[in-house]
Amino acid sequence: MTRVIHTGDTHIGYRQYHSPERRDDFLAAFDRVVEDAIEDDVDAVVHAGDLFHDRRPGLIDLHGTISVLRKLRRADIPFLAIVGNHESTHGQQWLDLFETLGLATRLGPSPVLVGDTAFYGLDHVPLSKRDELEYEFDEHDADAAALVAHGLFQPFEFGNWDAEEVLTEASIEFDAMLLGDNHKPQREEVADAWVTYCGSTERASASERDDRGYNIVHFSDDVTITRRGIQTRDFVYVSVTLGEDDGIDRVRDAIREYDVEDSVVLISIEGEGKDVTPARVEEFALEAGALVARITDRREIEAEADELSVSFADPDDAVRQRVREMGLSEAAHELDELVRASKVADSNVRAAVEDHVSTRIADDVEAFEPMEGEGSESTDEESETDGSDISGSVSSDPEDGTAVAVESAADSPTDDGFEAGSQDSAEGSIAESQPVESTADGESTADTESTAETESTDDTASADETGSTDDTASADDTGDAEAEADAADGTDGQVSMEDYL
Repeated sequence: MTRVIHTGDTHIGYRQYHSPERRDDFLAAFDRVVEDAIEDDVDAVVHAGDLFHDRRPGLIDLHGTISVLRKLRRADIPFLAIVGNHESTHGQQWLDLFETLGLATRLGPSPVLVGDTAFYGLDHVPLSKRDELEYEFDEHDADAAALVAHGLFQPFEFGNWDAEEVLTEASIEFDAMLLGDNHKPQREEVADAWVTYCGSTERASASERDDRGYNIVHFSDDVTITRRGIQTRDFVYVSVTLGEDDGIDRVRDAIREYDVEDSVVLISIEGEGKDVTPARVEEFALEAGALVARITDRREIEAEADELSVSFADPDDAVRQRVREMGLSEAAHELDELVRASKVADSNVRAAVEDHVSTRIADDVEAFEPMEGEGSESTDEESETDGSDISGSVSSDPEDGTAVAVESAADSPTDDGFEAGSQDSAEGSIAESQPVESTADGESTADTESTAETESTDDTASADETGSTDDTASADDTGDAEAEADAADGTDGQVSMEDYL
């Protein structure tokens, strides 16, 4: 018999709500899983991707992760892992460095034997490249086999990758698929194999209300899967419905009904009542001992939804027209194609742009000269037509009445340029907004709040990083803006693998 812990989506380094304490929480959750593995003397810890929240983790996150992995090595428990979408980039991965240090084994098409079970790995693969996969794996002579993969798989909700197709087209038979990416623990039997998500080890978004934990998978005559929870920081959800004469005092009374000490407190205001200043509510919650307080006044969101309307006749044509009017250089047009309309996955765009610009500079610097006259060729008639092609529309969430914003193609990548994915982002095509904000992500979570302090994020970051409280998508892609900004100015210990090596 082989008994392993199946975990994933630890998102180490995620500075949720801009809180250093929350950043520590994600590493602490991973440490608890490892401590359980040592105490129970399992045969291996299997990680299904997104060990880090960002492909350029800070030194503090790297050092902390190495310290935790060393505990496993001292206990002689192997750490088997794959690469998730948050870690994807060109070249080597941090997982490869850990393997060099003897702290991890990166799973792939060749079997890694643990007891009487063979483990294989399938890293996250962008949607645009999945048709090229042949699912060829080396043979094994073990009693059982498991495939560890990262992505949103059918038959689960938001799935865009068919688990049955993987299992039936694979060159060998699998008894289980151990999955990461969806932060909700789930399992189904597909093609005579158990397909299961372990869920995340910390709440990467406010929508993840259930207890966090991991799976314990037993391989013997049959595959059995059990679940174990871990202690994480409390999230306190306060919902207040105001009467006609109610105001901030009623909100404060509602907060007093809860023990908010050291908790993340998410306050939702509905009903009628007087104006409530979010900053004053937040201040009151913090004085009561909350670690973080976020407020969403749904009355304002509903008002915005009644007033706004957005729709698009042909956003691609509108974007192409605007690009033609800008008089961009040849190189700039190529970058537009690379970022907006190509098949490059969002997690790899930055590296692809850097490579392309470096090559272009070396080959032909004149390609960066603006194209003369092109920017003035548009006529008034064209402008009027362009404007009429973009009308507007915002729908309301039928469940809670919050506004659902549709992002303009002129400001965001097209579907061809960015792949939708992950529980972190499967729902990320829409986001609750207040008053109205847009998000677009390769795979991420979005929260919204109505606080006085709203901070902008990367085009793939979750609204968690803007300090919101309600989610319509999960954390796949949250915090990227913060990490990129830190990387740009050298703060927070952000380094690339090349720098580290």
